Amino acid sequence: MSDVILETRQLTKEFKGFTAVSKVDLSVVRGSIHALIGPNGAGKTTCFNLLTKFLEPTSGTILFNGHDITGERPAQIARRGIIRSFQISAVFPHLTLLENVRLGLQRALGTSYHFWKSEKTLKPLDARARELLAEVGLAHEADELTVNLPYGHKRALEIATTLAMDPELMLLDEPTQGMGHEDVHRVAELIKRVSAGRTILMVEHNMSVVSTIADTITVLQRGAVLAEGPYAEVSKNPQVMEAYMGTTDGQLQGAH
Repeated sequence: MSDVILETRQLTKEFKGFTAVSKVDLSVVRGSIHALIGPNGAGKTTCFNLLTKFLEPTSGTILFNGHDITGERPAQIARRGIIRSFQISAVFPHLTLLENVRLGLQRALGTSYHFWKSEKTLKPLDARARELLAEVGLAHEADELTVNLPYGHKRALEIATTLAMDPELMLLDEPTQGMGHEDVHRVAELIKRVSAGRTILMVEHNMSVVSTIADTITVLQRGAVLAEGPYAEVSKNPQVMEAYMGTTDGQLQGAH
């Protein structure tokens, strides 16, 4: 099987004459962490919405494991193993951490909407749910109500529920948004840890995160690919520095 898990060819999305994503060619290598970065309004989230079929492309092709998935619906994409976490923490606040992860496992089993099933029928999922909580460093909080968690822990829980769906490709949308420095570091470490044997495509603003964990970076500007490569190379690209900083002096330090 090819080592490219996800590929887009000339992917384009227009909204009433405005081109949000313009002829984007993207290749995500299996087993890598690939970051999509760019100034605000660069088209990153639109790109994610196209990949997960929340938006239909105006033109272009999306291939997953060599299959053309351009015309598929969001549920079909999820069944293929492309699972996305959202910018806003998407967990149930009044369930425990264990119950949240168990719902993700239920979905993978195809019994996701059997909320009326007795507690007893869900017990077999508990051991795996606890394993996943341990994987994201939350094992000790399994029986805590999610509403009581600090923000960084909620994002870690969201990664656990995403992992529960056994994704072949994880799409992480701004995983460190709104976090303090300590939480950013913890979540970056977590993403690095759970990436073993998995493929991750992430939209991320925080350059310290991208520079630490991403294998490949694609920079978007005005919906088009401006540059692509490892951080060391991309961060020295004069066009990238100008897009971010309005200057070509010095290194790329952060995103506005």
